[in-house]
Amino acid sequence: MRNILIIGAGRSCSSLIKYLLDKSTYENLHIIVGDISIDEAKNKTQNHPNSTAIKLDVFNEAERTTAVKNADIVISMLPARFHLEVAKDCIKFKKNMVTASYISEEMDALNADAKANNLVFMNEIGVDPGIDHMSAMQVIDSIHDRGGKMLLFESFTGGLVAPESDNNLWNYKFTWNPRNVVLAGQGGAAMFIQEGTYKYIPYHKLFRRTEFLQINGTGKFEAYANRDSLKYRGIYGLENIATMYRGTIRKIGFSRAWNTFIQLGMTDDTYTIEHSENMTYRDFTNLFLAYSPTDSVELKLRSYLKIDQDDVMWEKLLELDIFSTTKKVGLKNATPAQILQKILSDSWTLEEEDKDMIVMHHKFGYELDGKKHQIESSMVATGENQTYTAMAKTVGLPVAIAALKILNGEIKTPGVQRPITKEVYTPILKELEEYGIIFKEKDVTYLGYNPENVTG
Repeated sequence: MRNILIIGAGRSCSSLIKYLLDKSTYENLHIIVGDISIDEAKNKTQNHPNSTAIKLDVFNEAERTTAVKNADIVISMLPARFHLEVAKDCIKFKKNMVTASYISEEMDALNADAKANNLVFMNEIGVDPGIDHMSAMQVIDSIHDRGGKMLLFESFTGGLVAPESDNNLWNYKFTWNPRNVVLAGQGGAAMFIQEGTYKYIPYHKLFRRTEFLQINGTGKFEAYANRDSLKYRGIYGLENIATMYRGTIRKIGFSRAWNTFIQLGMTDDTYTIEHSENMTYRDFTNLFLAYSPTDSVELKLRSYLKIDQDDVMWEKLLELDIFSTTKKVGLKNATPAQILQKILSDSWTLEEEDKDMIVMHHKFGYELDGKKHQIESSMVATGENQTYTAMAKTVGLPVAIAALKILNGEIKTPGVQRPITKEVYTPILKELEEYGIIFKEKDVTYLGYNPENVTG
């Protein structure tokens, strides 16, 4: 039996583990799932005969090295900041490794060692990053192979609630790490290039500068800019492209409402609030408003943010119970962002039978034989329920497929890498189609950048 070690058994692992267990007998695999919580590991393996659940603390060197040494390939589904010690063990014991995380500077520094040991360290092989890389490069390489010159590349991805489970005014529920949603856009200005002009959007303006998208067969959406689109020029071999923009998709109206939390300061994660555990949601909301001996919290908030009482924005805030005098924060010395996450989780957690949805949309503008063309490519994936979500499917399946193809020697170019070569993306995209992850392309008239599509 060939041992595949999976470290981490969080919510994005359900489809990953199921895929490998389904193939375990035919492929002669034994799946070892290690997690700090043995119950989480057991829950994911479900007593499958070709699996073992183990307690694994990644900071326990003996546990970690023993598990890595006994594996034929290692999949790390830990938070990105915890990959490095696992990666060093993989170098030491000569094991290939797969993660869904962005390549950090520390991981990239292992490239020479990985190559020297003929090891594949595949990263960014989830959904975003991952499927976005592969689907984009497949079209970009096709354009280049035909002699075309890339003029424009825009890419958008969103984890959303499916229409049949969309039952709140925000048209949103958490489909991945809620903390990442609350902190989205922080850490520097969003940077991109539009028609040869560099653009920078500071965090406090980010959610008021949105682009509208009409995605064929799915509906109308909005998107806000991701933090750094410029680095993808080098990654995708598009150093001289005039327009490069990457964004996050939400339903229309979400960004304007989310901006209220930013203006209040509720998304700040840089300081803690004393005695926060005893606060009500109303107390928390009142922290960010001016003192008044007479005005209510509601009146102060509406006045500060200039929200009319009949504005749907007001209804969205009321829906979250942020003025509740009975609901307690219950988090000791928490940051504003942590408290906001707790409040949102009350309303935005997927119910057992809820379905989520991943929407991805690319635009490719190029010149060929003196004529300008544009291709739009879209993918929509819908989850089954709270466990087998579209997010888990689109993160876990590419990871699992890549790991098996590396194990079988079908992907063998060594080094720390992301899935942007034909050797990697061609077979993985083909297999993903069997699981309903299919991109639909259409040719449209090339319009270039249209500033009327951007609000604010």
